[in-house]
Amino acid sequence: MNRLIYESRDLGLNKVALDDLPGGPEAFELAAKFCYGIAVDLTAANISGLRCAAEYLEMTEDLEEGNLTFKTEAFLSYVVLSSWRDSIVVLKSCEKLSPWAENLQIVRRCSESIAWKACANPKGIRWAYTGKPPKVSSPKWNEMKDSSPSRNSQVPPDWWFEDVSILRIDHFVRVITAIKVKGMRFELIGAAIMHYAGKWLPGLIKDGGGSIDEASNSSNSSGGSSWKGGLHMIVAVSKDDTPTAETKDQRMIVESLISIIPPQKDSVSCSFLLRLLRMANMLKVAPALVTELEKRVGMQFEQATLADLLIPSYNKNETSYDVDLVQRLLEHFLVQEQIESSSPTTQSFSDKHMYDGAQRGANPSAKIRVARLVDSYLTEVSRDRNLSLTKFQVLAEALPDSARTCDDGLYRAVDSYLKAHPTLSEHERKRLCRVMDCQKLSIDACMHAAQNERLPLRVVVQVLFSEQVKISNALANNSLKETGETQYQPMISNRKSLLEGTPQSFQEGWAAAKKDINSLKFELETVKAKYHELQNDMDILQRQFDKLTNKKQASAWTTGWKKLSKFTKMTTLENHDIDPQVATAPGEHTSKTTRRWRNSIS
Repeated sequence: MNRLIYESRDLGLNKVALDDLPGGPEAFELAAKFCYGIAVDLTAANISGLRCAAEYLEMTEDLEEGNLTFKTEAFLSYVVLSSWRDSIVVLKSCEKLSPWAENLQIVRRCSESIAWKACANPKGIRWAYTGKPPKVSSPKWNEMKDSSPSRNSQVPPDWWFEDVSILRIDHFVRVITAIKVKGMRFELIGAAIMHYAGKWLPGLIKDGGGSIDEASNSSNSSGGSSWKGGLHMIVAVSKDDTPTAETKDQRMIVESLISIIPPQKDSVSCSFLLRLLRMANMLKVAPALVTELEKRVGMQFEQATLADLLIPSYNKNETSYDVDLVQRLLEHFLVQEQIESSSPTTQSFSDKHMYDGAQRGANPSAKIRVARLVDSYLTEVSRDRNLSLTKFQVLAEALPDSARTCDDGLYRAVDSYLKAHPTLSEHERKRLCRVMDCQKLSIDACMHAAQNERLPLRVVVQVLFSEQVKISNALANNSLKETGETQYQPMISNRKSLLEGTPQSFQEGWAAAKKDINSLKFELETVKAKYHELQNDMDILQRQFDKLTNKKQASAWTTGWKKLSKFTKMTTLENHDIDPQVATAPGEHTSKTTRRWRNSIS
């Protein structure tokens, strides 16, 4: 104080402003009471501000032993850091003391203390904690092995989630980083991150813990911090694309959460990752973090649901949903599948550490589930008139042929796209239908496709042919099943598995399927009979046409020459018989010979 007054060089100075004093007026008042020998009550709520104020006021041991710096430091080390609740309160109060609290190592020491206590065995916990509210459903931690608490213990492994979730994001990151170093299980860390996101980003998680008012009260209860908790969901950026304070705060939370998610697979749910990705795109998070988050989604893409996958596109000139994003997620999934198939040891390790404790081998193949998911997504987005044929085709053909055992979902998506885009040309419709295999359609899908006027004629013919083949296989399957021939059992099982993949299998209702088969056979026989009738009519008309053509070619001149030739022949025969001695002139003989030759030519 003496130095400040001396440096001012103002003789009439009667007021000194300490605007940058950490802790504010409350800390200065406590320091002044300490100087005048008035008893000061040190608590977890005021110790951090008083420690920083003592450092600012240079109340060190150099001037007097037992000064305020020494006393506050001793209280921090021996009282605060040994208590769970006091460590949380002090770290929360450090939010308004930057950078003093950081430079004095208060944040680091409190974070280390919280991390040590969070990693302690729940059986040995004897201190008070807040715990998660009962309305929030936590994972079934009692199903986990090794580190789960015993049945007699009332302390669950996630006892520290609620207390840690009141911290500001930068302090929460410090605590989680320290907990990682201590070796806590990654699924517990992921669950803590999801709990924090549900409290500070309302709407991000279904049935998320905490409400807006609770988060706001928790941030304001420790000295009026400038950080406002319980941020509302921001649907879009302002008109001039200038981010607001809330937008910046949410962006910092999202970016920080992405950076501290454990790298192990299934540390957090795929639904949480997709919702976080949706918010990251909305808030325009750094592209590097978005790419990293997309790779994380690709690692467990088979766990996604259609509702979480319908991420809107924030580019007004494109489709309603971000189809390119789903395409990138699918590519990351295929790359991850290739890596796991080439390294079975890594795959088995990840299988053992799944979040829900289930074995991956007990579930259907991941590619089959992703194929169903992609088909459902294509059916949903195909209603968008702005969706180009190229994007639809690329996304439909991204998966290998082995991923789909039945193309009914893909046919449904193609039919929906044709219905929403009636102006497609014949070439474009043929190009669209190439994405599906007619031989993989079920009986019901074939019957629907045979009557679908939106499909090209060539596709309908292919569908009818494949349907006829399936009907023949089904009849052969039934006959072999009745005769009980054992040598064809492998073929029968394959056909049976194919038929069971259809929406209406022959095993459920063979009588109804048999009626459909008979009706289809009758229709085919009717078409064949009509074809034969038309062929006979065509032959009759062709013969009549040939007769008419031949009659027109025989003209009147040809008929007259034929009659004259007959008359001449008869006259010559009569002359030879009646008067053979009559001599004829050489010219006449020559002319008759010439006429006979002409008649023969005609």
